[in-house]
Amino acid sequence: MADLRCDLAGIRSPNPFWLASAPPTDKAYNVRRAFAAGWGGAVWKTLGEDPPVVNLSSRYGAIGFEGRRMAGLNNIELISDRPLAINLAEIKEVKRDFPDRALVVSLMVPCVEESWRAILPLVEETGADGVELNFGCPHGMSERNMGAAVGQVPEYVEMVTRWVKACTRMPVIVKLTPNVTSILPPAHAALAGGADAVSLINTIQSVIGVDLDRMAPEPVVDGMGTHGGYCGPAVKPVALRMVGEIARDPDLSVLPVSGIGGISTWRDAAEFLAMGATSLQICTAAMHHGFRIVQDMISGLSNWMDEKGYARIADVTGRAVPNFVPWNRLNMNFHTLAHIDQERCIGCGLCYIACEDTSHQAIAALRIEGARRYEVIEAECVGCNLCAHVCPVPHCIEMRPQPVDGVLTWPDHPANPWRRESERAG
Repeated sequence: MADLRCDLAGIRSPNPFWLASAPPTDKAYNVRRAFAAGWGGAVWKTLGEDPPVVNLSSRYGAIGFEGRRMAGLNNIELISDRPLAINLAEIKEVKRDFPDRALVVSLMVPCVEESWRAILPLVEETGADGVELNFGCPHGMSERNMGAAVGQVPEYVEMVTRWVKACTRMPVIVKLTPNVTSILPPAHAALAGGADAVSLINTIQSVIGVDLDRMAPEPVVDGMGTHGGYCGPAVKPVALRMVGEIARDPDLSVLPVSGIGGISTWRDAAEFLAMGATSLQICTAAMHHGFRIVQDMISGLSNWMDEKGYARIADVTGRAVPNFVPWNRLNMNFHTLAHIDQERCIGCGLCYIACEDTSHQAIAALRIEGARRYEVIEAECVGCNLCAHVCPVPHCIEMRPQPVDGVLTWPDHPANPWRRESERAG
């Protein structure tokens, strides 16, 4: 059986599945129940200075897709609204009772060195395994010059990380905001400041929708709305890209990554590991399905690893990174052709419509003995994959790779104007 034990910068847990800093980790009652259900770790909901912040009623907005509830979740909730002393006492008790679980404390205080110096010894006294610096919250706290207001400025990221590292013996995880042009500068800044690991992504600035009766962004608070933080399955592609960008950067590859963003199944977890994550943080899936969802994730990941011959998490981490390359390194000689399995085809015509109206007119609509039949016109097929994605029948349309005549990337392609300029200059 695969060994799922996890070690992120010296923070150990029996499996890589941690609850992210969010409402599910707001109090001891929740975290205890989560650990009893099998979660390997938890990042306590972000703590700040007293007096605690004030949270609003009507905090969430959600968007569904094709019958799936909460494909995307938007929240305007702030950090913990409970007194600091109560949170710290509960953290100490939970860590005492679950010594084998990873318990990390998320922190957000004003961008003043004295504030960080004051809170860190209090957290250290709880016996927590590490701290996570919340440089990502995109709403409410950013207007107070915290959260994403820090994470969007690499110089601030490095400065605060350096302050924290000078004041604590605990491993320091820097939580990065996705609300930047490039994730690499703040990641480099975290490393320069001495971070032991990074976690990403935090939520994405968003307006989930507009109530057309009250004419206000959702969720509506007494007739008005604001932007919030977007999370859930819909943000997974953004998160995977950013995790992979850090993992493939030669200078950042030494920085362990805790992957966050839309992880709902064991397959999502495996994809994040393959793109460079060491531990995994989950929020929306737990809020949607409850803490016991972790059992499916544990068993699914373990079974998949056994099937593939991966003995431990480290065998999976970063496995896909060497194949995550810039566009101009892809082989332009590679070509696929669509093939329709006529036995599986139900004659819906979605492939034909997609190809005829928006793609390359490479599917013919035929009538054979009164029945509709769709066939690929191979001479016109560019192998774009659109037909396979719109087809509602699994494995009905297969993209078949054609023989490859060597490797030709864009820098060497005859159509590349830069190449022609270089040849002329030569």
